[in-house]
Amino acid sequence: MRIWIVTIGLLLVSAVATMGQHRPGVADSSGHLFITAPDSIPHISLSEIPVFPFDKNKMTKRQQRQYSTLEAKVKKVYPLAQLAEIKLREYNQVYTSFNTERERKAYVKGIEKQLFAEFESQVRKMKVSEGRILIKLLDRQTGQSSYAIIKEFKGGFSAFFWQSVAKLFGHDLKAEYDAMGEDRMIEYIVWEIEMGLI
Repeated sequence: MRIWIVTIGLLLVSAVATMGQHRPGVADSSGHLFITAPDSIPHISLSEIPVFPFDKNKMTKRQQRQYSTLEAKVKKVYPLAQLAEIKLREYNQVYTSFNTERERKAYVKGIEKQLFAEFESQVRKMKVSEGRILIKLLDRQTGQSSYAIIKEFKGGFSAFFWQSVAKLFGHDLKAEYDAMGEDRMIEYIVWEIEMGLI
């Protein structure tokens, strides 16, 4: 009797094992199951699902007003941060190609003139709070704080000087972007912008 049970058990195990074995490289009809011998590994591609630690629909009226204000500010300065990321990449390639410090300084002076001509009026019209958001978004887009960028191109003294000026207006050029902490609402707004929801 025991031999029959063991034999039936072994047959069931081998049947189940062979059912899971398919030819290598074969996918099911939906195209989402990739087979690797001797096992089948399901592989399903899902869209990215962002998870944010707050719900806009559960905000109080006051919180909704604050959020709307923040949203307007982020929408205003985010394009500048994106542009800064592109320009910084371009400038960095040219800057590092120079052999002498003299060439680099001349290049940086040219960049400064160009940037002042293009963006000075726009930046002067910014509110202090918009400037603070821009500083954070620059860190988000470039992976470097504003202080580090100035120090890289203009040197430590210039970075220290501009940090001191920024402090007078309540800014910190060393501020780092914290997508999961204090900047989570900004991150959510940026996500909405990138997804075309706002």
